[in-house]
Amino acid sequence: MRVIAGKAKGRKLRSVPGSVARPITDRAKESLFNILGDQVVDALFLDLFAGTGSVGIEALSRGARRVVFVERERRAIETIKENLKITGLTAQAEVIRDDVFRFLAREPAERFDLIYIAPPQYKGLWAETLLALDGKGFLTEGGLAIAQIFPKEYQDLELKSLELVDQRRYGSTMLCFYCRKGTRDKGQGTRGKG
Repeated sequence: MRVIAGKAKGRKLRSVPGSVARPITDRAKESLFNILGDQVVDALFLDLFAGTGSVGIEALSRGARRVVFVERERRAIETIKENLKITGLTAQAEVIRDDVFRFLAREPAERFDLIYIAPPQYKGLWAETLLALDGKGFLTEGGLAIAQIFPKEYQDLELKSLELVDQRRYGSTMLCFYCRKGTRDKGQGTRGKG
């Protein structure tokens, strides 16, 4: 696992000791950031179920203004902090040890341009997270919430303020892109390449 591009390109990242979590593959991560393109630059980025911090760190490396990492496992929190030190990106990061649903139940202190959701698989947590985000004001107008899931987990969700605008599959990883309703033209999708 490594940083693919930007300021910290090529830095190897640590994984969480004893974790059964399956981090995003380099291929899927590279495709994700190709799709997002310049949307990452100067963005406020929220990394939920952050794990090793790999996705948020990639965002920082590629020019995100700030990343908030939310993770409840102590060993994962330590790994994120270590990976931020390795990459020299600690100053632009906030690492919060909390349950994602407790974090989302609060009034948002700020709005995020990009929200990445990568919970443990097969538990329906990705859907629960999107339902918790729906209508809460965490996402900026024109922002994107991206869920990383196993393709068989996908289901249509009844959302009030969010809508699915794009879906991409990379082997056993599916990325689902949601935005606030009415903020993107039909067919505009995610605008990037990939």
